[in-house]
Amino acid sequence: MPERRTRALRPGRRFDLRSTAMFFGLLAAALVTGGLAVRALAGAAQRRPVWAVVLLCLVLAVAVARGRRRRRPSAARIARQAGARWPGAPPPPSTPWTPRRPPRSPSPPRPSPPDEVTSPLPVAQGIDHEALTPDEFEAATAELCARDGCTRVEVVGGAGDLGADVTALTPDGRRLVVQCKRYGEDNKVGSQDLQRFGGTCFTVHEADVAVVVTTGEFTVPALEYAEQCGIVCVDGEGLLAWSQGRAAAPWAAVPSEEPA
Repeated sequence: MPERRTRALRPGRRFDLRSTAMFFGLLAAALVTGGLAVRALAGAAQRRPVWAVVLLCLVLAVAVARGRRRRRPSAARIARQAGARWPGAPPPPSTPWTPRRPPRSPSPPRPSPPDEVTSPLPVAQGIDHEALTPDEFEAATAELCARDGCTRVEVVGGAGDLGADVTALTPDGRRLVVQCKRYGEDNKVGSQDLQRFGGTCFTVHEADVAVVVTTGEFTVPALEYAEQCGIVCVDGEGLLAWSQGRAAAPWAAVPSEEPA
């Protein structure tokens, strides 16, 4: 004899008299409210039957339009279904497709400027160094070093140069580090400038000869600090004499036997 299956009762579901009474009370209130609304509409329809017929037609038209809209499939939906059935089909109109552009050929790298000085300015006797820009003044100083026999002359001034504007090797093979200060007549090179340069020229740049060249003058404390540290100072008059060949090169002031 086959067993009769019994439906298991859901746990925790019990009869609640309070909830049942509240449900029937709300249902009765809704029926009474609906009856009163229907009675009012019927009275309004008797007084104005034309408006009642127009309102009824509008309600029916809205209901029919909503029903057709639900039954009518959208074009985007049909396209997505067709794309899912046929592999390799183009994407549906909802997601516009744009062709991929071929990758651009990389542009050739720009040649880097040479490190060695290319003599952009002629080294003329009696040149007005104060009329030069700071970059031109550094290049002119590098040309003077190359003129007097230095090799591997490079202009390295710029952001992060740590005080070195020109580096080179002297004719006797010592490493030369030059800092260029294009100052006016009213602006002198002070001891703070010399201290900053003295803190990097020997320890960072490993200079054998350290030189500070300026178009102006040095203060007395700056000259005293330079003498203590072994830094050669070339002021405006000394620079003019060096460029005209009336004075020896600055590195000649430091004998090769003594460390700078």
